[in-house]
Amino acid sequence: MSARYGSSLPGTDFHTLVKQHQQDHGSRAQYERLAERSGPGNTLGADEQAFIALRDSFYMASVSETGWPYVQHRGGPKGFVRVMDSSLIGFADLRGNKQYISLGNFDHDARVALFFMDYPNQTRLKILGRVEVHEHDSEASALIESFRPADKSSVIERVILVHVEGFDWNCPQHITPRYTLEELQEVLAPLTQKLAKLDEENAKLRERLRRLSQIESTSTT
Repeated sequence: MSARYGSSLPGTDFHTLVKQHQQDHGSRAQYERLAERSGPGNTLGADEQAFIALRDSFYMASVSETGWPYVQHRGGPKGFVRVMDSSLIGFADLRGNKQYISLGNFDHDARVALFFMDYPNQTRLKILGRVEVHEHDSEASALIESFRPADKSSVIERVILVHVEGFDWNCPQHITPRYTLEELQEVLAPLTQKLAKLDEENAKLRERLRRLSQIESTSTT
């Protein structure tokens, strides 16, 4: 983990109590050095933008008015989270179970934390930001239309924009590799092709043996 959280958003991640634990466990000097070298972390570079564009899900944490954190999983086709510019991302909020927990939390506190995961490559991108909800305002109709998915059966209730205020690439340690069906098909494609070729060769061999067996049977009668 770099020092982007601590340097770009004072008090959000490396606050006093966090620094005290780092001091107690011997990592404070490391993060102080990183903070000196790190610039502001609120601008997504080419790597971050490409990574987000390839994700088909993410986790979003918000804070309720009672102070309890709430984590929600969001999924869709690759690219459903759109990079609007280097400090703004957005996604369509589709009709679901109509609990509206995250939406209610946004009314209380616009801050969110997002986790974008690439399980096969054990990579994680964390983003801190503030949401901007467009549902009944003057910009909502145009935004909803621009985010409309190919599947017309999906009902977009609103568009949620996230103004990036900090991000960080996380350590790959302890991220268990997992694969979607699409990823498995891609990884197994060479093996599948090889098995298909072997099946074809086996079929030819079986046919050849059948013919040889017929010739042998004819010659002995």
